[in-house]
Amino acid sequence: MTRRITIDPVTRLEGHGRIEIFLDEAGAVDRCFFQIPELRGFERFVVGRPIEELPQIVTRICGVCPASHHLAAAKAVDGCFGGEVAPLAVKLRDMYYHAHFIHSHIAHFYLLAAPDFLCEPATPASLRNVFGVVNAVGDEAGRAVIRARANAQRIQQVLGGRSTHPVWCLPGGVAKGLTRDELAEVTTLAGDVYDFVQFSLEFFRTAMLASPGYLERVLHGPYTLNVQHMGLVDDNDAVSFSGGTVRVVDCEGREVCRYRPADYHRFVAEHVETWTYLKFPYLRARGWTGFVEGPASAVYCAGPLSRLNAAERMATPEAEAAREEFFDTLGGRPSAALLAQHWARLVEMVQNAEMLRLYCRDPEITSDAYRLVPSGITGEGVGIIEAMRGTLTHHYTCDARGICTSANLIVGTTNNNAALQMVTTKVARSVIRPGVEPDEAVLNRIEMAFRAFDPCFSCATHAAGTSGLWARVWQDGRVRKEIRRVPSGS
Repeated sequence: MTRRITIDPVTRLEGHGRIEIFLDEAGAVDRCFFQIPELRGFERFVVGRPIEELPQIVTRICGVCPASHHLAAAKAVDGCFGGEVAPLAVKLRDMYYHAHFIHSHIAHFYLLAAPDFLCEPATPASLRNVFGVVNAVGDEAGRAVIRARANAQRIQQVLGGRSTHPVWCLPGGVAKGLTRDELAEVTTLAGDVYDFVQFSLEFFRTAMLASPGYLERVLHGPYTLNVQHMGLVDDNDAVSFSGGTVRVVDCEGREVCRYRPADYHRFVAEHVETWTYLKFPYLRARGWTGFVEGPASAVYCAGPLSRLNAAERMATPEAEAAREEFFDTLGGRPSAALLAQHWARLVEMVQNAEMLRLYCRDPEITSDAYRLVPSGITGEGVGIIEAMRGTLTHHYTCDARGICTSANLIVGTTNNNAALQMVTTKVARSVIRPGVEPDEAVLNRIEMAFRAFDPCFSCATHAAGTSGLWARVWQDGRVRKEIRRVPSGS
């Protein structure tokens, strides 16, 4: 007789998700499903709205990465108005985004991921959390984490006027510039943030990297996947967070394709399944190959590890040194070690911190030429940036009055959906032994697989018109109506 094990809810992620594990008659794992039972409908909400309002509306998708959606939407709206953006606005947006990256990466590294490494998987859940981390690192380090997040948040507030759900970007630029007094404050905050990033890198070396158990788990455990990798790169093929072209390399490091934002639909398609509201993006040229590994698979990953794998270098010197140490330790590039994503976040934070300090020294950063007023409507725009959790695409069209007629979003976490299914199944099959009742430590090891991706499901589910649907209407304790819709396919 078969048996089902349900992990519901899964923890330390944004949004809601559950894992369904089906065992065969021998007690071994037969199938495993990582399911997202919630649906967001922003692609429909925004239709009929003035296109310039979209960067403000879409930030409400999520409170964790509102700036990512704000900036991707702004780039798409820029395109709908002809695509011209004030050069200073490009700098200010990028400067803002580096602070946002640091703010988010600190949260994931210290609050969501660190309990898995500083506390053993068998540690009771009541202790395997942020308080367990503080007990491990000490009160002073805990205060430093809070202070650094506050500093990164304050930089965003000074630049964009708000610390979350920004309303700063306008077609062709931004609503406000940076005064000299504000620059002085940001310069001090950026210096403090830079020091904290250096502290974090050293903390990782001494607390995690020096532990033989860490590398053993990263390199030789079941937390690996041989799939393709996607990330934005600049003209020098260095990691970029808010501009450039999208580059995809295979699991052996060979370039598969490279495309400009406006051409994304020629390279990426989306597959749907009946058992989840989350879509499965894949490489269009290969067709949907299913949940399989290897250089011929259409499955790709996005996010910190993939950005490092897809690029040839970092954009700043200290970050490049950190990247070289990263790949030297892991045995070369590309790396399939998904748990190394946590370390990759620290490497990225080094570039974020260096870029912040460079912008503070830019003599033009306090200029007032922060917007070009558009002269007409072209009707279509695509904005692609790197969200913390992966490549983020916003694609809008509008009519001649500037009213939105369609929207498509491929969110950072959505890119990783197939990989999430594959690695949770892989880990479940590795840690669940036939005839042995899985305990909390076993189930936590399975959860560690998805936490590597820092998934954010509150913004990842979209496209009600193409996904499968199963809904029940209850009245007086009885099911009065049941609605089922079969997905329309890839």
